[in-house]
Amino acid sequence: MYDSRGARAAARAGALGAALLLAGCSSGGGSGGPEPAVGRQPAITQQPKETDPFWVNPDSNAARQVKAYATAGKDGDAEQIRKIAAQPTGEWIGPENPEREARGFTEAAQKSGRTALLVLYDIPHRDCGQYSQGGAADGDAYRAWIDAVANGVQDRPATIVLEPDAVLHLVDGCTPARFAEERYDLLRGAIARLKSLKNTRVYLDAGNAGWGHPDQIYQPLQQAGVSQADGFAVNVSNFYSTQDSITYGKQLSRKVGGKHFVIDTSRNGNGPYAGGAPDQRWCNPPGRALGETPTTKTADPLVDAYLWVKRPGESDGTCKGGPRAGDWWPAYALKLAQGSDN
Repeated sequence: MYDSRGARAAARAGALGAALLLAGCSSGGGSGGPEPAVGRQPAITQQPKETDPFWVNPDSNAARQVKAYATAGKDGDAEQIRKIAAQPTGEWIGPENPEREARGFTEAAQKSGRTALLVLYDIPHRDCGQYSQGGAADGDAYRAWIDAVANGVQDRPATIVLEPDAVLHLVDGCTPARFAEERYDLLRGAIARLKSLKNTRVYLDAGNAGWGHPDQIYQPLQQAGVSQADGFAVNVSNFYSTQDSITYGKQLSRKVGGKHFVIDTSRNGNGPYAGGAPDQRWCNPPGRALGETPTTKTADPLVDAYLWVKRPGESDGTCKGGPRAGDWWPAYALKLAQGSDN
């Protein structure tokens, strides 16, 4: 349901550290000047730290698309995609080089005086065999993967969204019950390992405003170790409005000890899609728009941040004409950006 980069992440991992370190040093807010502009397009720089402390990756798919459009003389399209490229988005750590990727992103972010936003999505039996199926081969492989991520992050600032859908799919029955005990143990272990780091905040995924009721998930979240996390995340890769997400999150917070939460606002500007088959409305829905830009200045004290966890413009899966889950889809990205003008 989310992002499945697999070998695509590994293919870029060899150059990741050096490339992102250079990017981090040359982005606004770091020790050097901004990247050179392409054509009439200004450089991709960091957002003001006081409202948005998260790192903007100047080598993201969106940033590359801005350059491509500018080089082709499509300045209008470049300016639309800049709405995505200029914002910090989640970096989804791949399965094959987790330590190298986590180190590259967090080092680049630290050099820009920012916090890396990482998404960890490798739980065994991931996504119930749907578009983003896969994950670690077994529990031991997952523990080793989490340990590698932690070794890559070390004491550098990082905010981590942990395992989209992992708890939700136990609750809704998508993941077979025979995997429940191991999954809860893996999530508790992941939270403990990541929270052992000096400057890491961890938010366990807790579904969205449209799937069900907080009464159905609060006990599973407790069993998964949410009390040891900084809080939980809602609306990851989904489209429910910020207000509906706040309402859902506050109801859930009351049931899990007043925990704070973060909201994925990356594509919720027009709310959820109401057409087509109900079980496919989440997948590359048409007519959507970018939501509130990432910030820690939110509308409620329980909401620690609005985040772009899902990277706008990357496919949900091979539905409605989309490429594989996690692949960059320029046409869809452009429509999301244009929709935010409404």
